[in-house]
Amino acid sequence: MSEQLKKIKQLVARREKAMLGGGATAIDKQHAKGKATARERIALLLDEGSFEEMDMFKLHRCHNFGMEKKQYDGDGVVCGSGTIDGRLVYVFAQDFTVNGGSLSETMAEKICKVQDQALKMGAPCIGLNDSGGARIQEGINSLAGFAHIFQRNIEASGVVPQISGICGPCAGGAVYSPALTDFVVMLEGVSYMFLTGPKVVKTVTGEDVSQEDLGGASVHSKKSGVAHFTAKNEEEFAALLRRLLSYLPQNNMEQAPRTACTDPIDRKDDLLNEIIPDNPNMAYDMYKVIGAVTDNGEFLEVQRDYARNIIIGFARFDGRSVGIVANQPSVYAGVLDCNASRKAARFVRFCDAFNIPIVSLVDVPGFLPGTGQEYNAVISHGAKLLYAYGEATVPKVTVTLRKSYGGSHIVMGCKQLKADLNYAWPSAEIAVMGAGGAVAILHAKSAKDEADPKAFMAAKEKEYNDLFTNPYKAAEFGYIDDVIEPRNTRLRICRALATLETKRESRPLKKHGNEPL
Repeated sequence: MSEQLKKIKQLVARREKAMLGGGATAIDKQHAKGKATARERIALLLDEGSFEEMDMFKLHRCHNFGMEKKQYDGDGVVCGSGTIDGRLVYVFAQDFTVNGGSLSETMAEKICKVQDQALKMGAPCIGLNDSGGARIQEGINSLAGFAHIFQRNIEASGVVPQISGICGPCAGGAVYSPALTDFVVMLEGVSYMFLTGPKVVKTVTGEDVSQEDLGGASVHSKKSGVAHFTAKNEEEFAALLRRLLSYLPQNNMEQAPRTACTDPIDRKDDLLNEIIPDNPNMAYDMYKVIGAVTDNGEFLEVQRDYARNIIIGFARFDGRSVGIVANQPSVYAGVLDCNASRKAARFVRFCDAFNIPIVSLVDVPGFLPGTGQEYNAVISHGAKLLYAYGEATVPKVTVTLRKSYGGSHIVMGCKQLKADLNYAWPSAEIAVMGAGGAVAILHAKSAKDEADPKAFMAAKEKEYNDLFTNPYKAAEFGYIDDVIEPRNTRLRICRALATLETKRESRPLKKHGNEPL
């Protein structure tokens, strides 16, 4: 056998060994926990045969605490590029079978290389996290590695889509990289995120709490809002990531891919003509409205279980990808609060950063009152949503279905925040407040002098309703571009988006604004 063939044989053998990460026993342990390996996750995520790996043979340089005896090719993270539905993406997947997936200086270098390539090529970057955290044997070098990753997350923000998959532990400083990315997807039952673990919590606060209750997928999808999606298993996890990317452009200079649409844009749904209850205090389900107007009723909801009084997510109109922001009357009457405002504001800013039009479906009675909200800075959180809509330069189409009162009217994509086309259903009530509250303020003193105060107030309430709680007063001033028949909503949105396709709008030149954080 020639020397060349010997070297090739050695390469093949070393590559095969590297593909096993921490070895067969460690892989079996990973499977026993119900977890896929890093390479299995990449295989599920990417188009078959498209993965091009980088730095397979990279090794750590630590010689403290016997680490020189724990050398594995690749050093605990699998990195490279591939395609999803034929579109280029960059990906890194931490390998828990190698030193618990702990982050070393060299692992950070590998991840940073992937991030740099993604930014250079203008392609999405996907990180699959499954790590015990910083490699403590390396001391400050592992911390520096985290900081290098975070800096790249910041520089890539708003330039290429960044998605974090949490497939196992993600604790301490490691959680900041996912928090800096656009979307966080958690794997139910096996993943968790927290800054300080249960043992530290017990020591400092005296609380007894499990990893799941402290930072599991349920906690972050329902209570904190850190997670945007959850998946029940590895296959669903990969499918969800692929579906999410189908709505997104490659980078901030491109448009999201347009798909062939088999759903007629002039499809009418008579359900919409009857969905608004006669009683203004009765609820209805906004999901039915969304399903009636989007292409084939499809909708990828973001943060489904968090701040459910507002709905955000991706859909298509005539094949065009859009972001939908909609109040949900069946949850707290669709009122805005701290969490709903933050949730919607961040989504609006994402859509604006990546050239995705925003369609707002409005039925909002106001902001939630009370000390709980005021003490938690509902003013600042509401201002975030206001800021996001006012800053956005993508096409903005707003449809008011029913209530749109006071400050909540303004922050939900009103004409004065440079929405492009504002439509209203005949059932729309656009005013400073509801008739009951307005009349109580305007005529409470006068009513005392009347023979029948109740009849007087009822008459004044009707007068107010006739004058203000309808879409026509706003239409008189041009704040509403048209009052439309509900069943025609799909057609009008599709046409609006078509006319706005070449929109060009800018804001004053500046380094960046000072958003109310």
